[in-house]
Amino acid sequence: MAARTVPQRPGAPRIVKVFGAVNIGSFRVSAMIAGLSETGEMIVLGSGHRASQGIKRGYVTEMQAATHAVRDAIERAEKIAGVTLDSVWVGCAGAGLASTLARVEVDIGGRRIEADDIEHLLVAGRDVIQPDGRMVLHAQPAHYTLDGAHGVSNPRGLHAERLAVDIHVMLADGAPVRNLTECVQNAHLEVEAVVGSPVAAGHACLTPEERELGVALIEFGGEVTNVSVYAGGMLLGMTALPFGSGDVTDALASAFGIRRYQAERLKCVHGSAIASPTDHREMVPVNAPSDPEGAGPVARHADDKNRIPRAELVSVITQQLGQWMEEVGRALKAMGFTGQRGQQIVLTGGGAELPGLADFAQGALGKTTRVGKPPQMTGLPEAHATPGFATLAGLVLYAAADPVDIRSVGPSYQPTMRYSGMGLARRVYRALKEYF
Repeated sequence: MAARTVPQRPGAPRIVKVFGAVNIGSFRVSAMIAGLSETGEMIVLGSGHRASQGIKRGYVTEMQAATHAVRDAIERAEKIAGVTLDSVWVGCAGAGLASTLARVEVDIGGRRIEADDIEHLLVAGRDVIQPDGRMVLHAQPAHYTLDGAHGVSNPRGLHAERLAVDIHVMLADGAPVRNLTECVQNAHLEVEAVVGSPVAAGHACLTPEERELGVALIEFGGEVTNVSVYAGGMLLGMTALPFGSGDVTDALASAFGIRRYQAERLKCVHGSAIASPTDHREMVPVNAPSDPEGAGPVARHADDKNRIPRAELVSVITQQLGQWMEEVGRALKAMGFTGQRGQQIVLTGGGAELPGLADFAQGALGKTTRVGKPPQMTGLPEAHATPGFATLAGLVLYAAADPVDIRSVGPSYQPTMRYSGMGLARRVYRALKEYF
C-alpha cells in the first residue's frame, strides 16, 4: 500500500489499494495518486505538477532544488486526493536508458508445466544478467515459448518438451538513478521502483494489438526524446536522443532575440509543425496581453507592435523538427524498424502537443503516425489527459499490473545487477530480425 489513508467517497466503488507515482521530467515534475477499486477500475484520486528545478535532460543536477520540486508536486496531488503517500513509483527518462532482451530455455520432457517449472525458468534467467557496468532497472518475463510456439502469456497447465521465456531488461547508468532515488527519498518518500519511461508510456499509449504487430513509440519530452520499438508484445529496444521540445524553444529565442518565456508562449499559442498558405499574412504578438508594456525585448523582424510573421515562426520550428526527425529516423533504422512490421508510429510526451506534429512526422518518416494520450480514467483532470502526462498515467497503470521481476522470484532475492556483452546483443539482433 502506497498510502496511509484510503479515501472512501460516498457512492463510489470501494478503493482497495492506492498507488502513487512521480514523473521527474526536464520541463515539469508531475505526481499522481490513483486507487484500484474493488471492481478492478483505476480511479485517479489526485494529480498535480509544477515546473522542474534542478533537472537537466533527465539528470538531477541540483539535489535541493529537485527535491523541493518533487515534494511540491506530491503535496499538490495529496491535497486533492486527501491521501498521504508513503511511497511512489518513479519515472526515469534520462540516466542513459537502454533496453535489451535475453532468452532462457529449459527441458520439460513433455509433462504438464507446473508453477515450480516457471519459477525454475525465471530463476535460471537471472544467470543471464551479468555485471557489465550498468544498473538493471527491471528484468521481466515478456512472454513464453512452448516448443517453438511464441506468445504464450501463461504456460502453467500446458504440456511441452521445451519451455522458454523472453526476458525484457531495462538498463540505466547507476549514479544518475541513485541521484533520482535520493531526490525522492529526501522528499520523505520511499521508492517502490524506478521505471524507464518507455515502459510506462507504453502502458498508457499503446494497445495490445499495436505491441503485437509492431509499433515505434516516440516520447518527445522537454529535453530528451526516447525512441522505443515494440513487437511480439515486447519492448525490443530503445534509444535516447538528447533533443526535446525545449530545444525548439531555444531556437526560437535565438532566432528572434527574445526571452525563453516569450519563445515558449509563441510556440505553444501560435506554433505549428505544418505551414499554412496564410502564414505570411498573419502577424502574431510576441508578448501576452497580460504582459506589462515593454516587457522583454522587441523581436527581430517585428513590427511596431512587436509582432512577427507567423510564417517565420513556423519556419524556425519546422527547421528544428526536420533535424530531430533525421535523428529519429536513424534511430529507428538502427533498431530494424523497417519492412512490413515497421509501419506504425505513436508520438507522445509534452512536445507531441504541438499542432500538426503527427502529420509532420508521417511525412518525414513515411509511416502512419498518431498522437498517444493517457487512456480514459475516472477522475483524470482534462488538463492531465494530454500526451505530456502519458508517462505519469502509465506509471500507476504499470504499478497496478503488479509486474514480475525475475530478480525477486524464488527463495533468494538477487539484488540489482548488470547486463553483459555481445552474446545478449546478438539475441537482440535475432529478435529484431524475426519481428521486422
